[in-house]
Amino acid sequence: MTRGKRFLLGDIGGTNLRFTLAAQGKCSPITTLHRADYGGLGDAIAAYLDASDSPPPDKAVLAIAGPLQNDHVVMTNTGWPVDARQLQDRLKISSVHLVNDFVATAWSLPSLSAADIHQINGARADPGGVKVVCGPGTGLGVSAFVPDERGGGTVISSEAGHITLAAQNAEEDSVLAQLRTWFGHVSAERALSGPGLENLHRALATVSHQDVAAHTAVGIVAAAREKNCDLCVRTVSLFCQLLGGFAGDMALAFGARGGIFLAGGILPHMVDLLEASAFRERFETKGRLREYLAPLPVYAILHPEPAILGLQAMIAAEAL
Repeated sequence: MTRGKRFLLGDIGGTNLRFTLAAQGKCSPITTLHRADYGGLGDAIAAYLDASDSPPPDKAVLAIAGPLQNDHVVMTNTGWPVDARQLQDRLKISSVHLVNDFVATAWSLPSLSAADIHQINGARADPGGVKVVCGPGTGLGVSAFVPDERGGGTVISSEAGHITLAAQNAEEDSVLAQLRTWFGHVSAERALSGPGLENLHRALATVSHQDVAAHTAVGIVAAAREKNCDLCVRTVSLFCQLLGGFAGDMALAFGARGGIFLAGGILPHMVDLLEASAFRERFETKGRLREYLAPLPVYAILHPEPAILGLQAMIAAEAL
């Protein structure tokens, strides 16, 4: 990290806002705030800094869930506008740097230890290959880390979570047709996220002519694990199949010989369900490119704060 500078690091998601203060390569304990409790990001940061007993930061580096343009972003799943210059003026911080949250997560990939990941089949990754991270959380993020010959690398940002989702069988055809009646365009994020899991549950109930109560994503996963709700079991199975297909698409799109990494708030809670599902089969089922995908490993990221880890890596690499 930059010598003598104090950084405010933030992972700004659609549901939770995570902050830490960093100096000399060390971070304070991470504080989590709930987005719904604040009117805007400036309010949340001011509350965090007011409650801290540490000296104020010199700079802020914030990972934001949304597409950035000229240090400005409107968060996709909250509608919050975030502007670096306005935050800088309000918080009296010398500089505020915004990065896409999955750019930050991609920067964490080379730093993840064996304890931070769980491999879901596949063989050994090519250590010099491109690594891709896909993250179903409040939204669906995708970015890629591209290593270089000097031991560093760069990150390719994308908004691939908003590509059009494709169906592969009759059940998926009917579910996606139902989603189109609600949303018009059915992006991958409409199904492969926390809200997407709820969308799939509601769509399956509708096309199956079942009158069931709405479930939260957490409730759907819990009921599927306990096998006490057939519709929840079907929902999680469909989610895993679609996620496998999407992850395979991203592996092909980026040439991810370094592996595919799954991040996001819900994945660590359903690794067992993912492994027991058709996820891996759908990941590899790409016609003539099946043999290309078969050896590629997929990893679930278990590290609790990969975006914060990635921000630290960006500062250390002077990649801001």
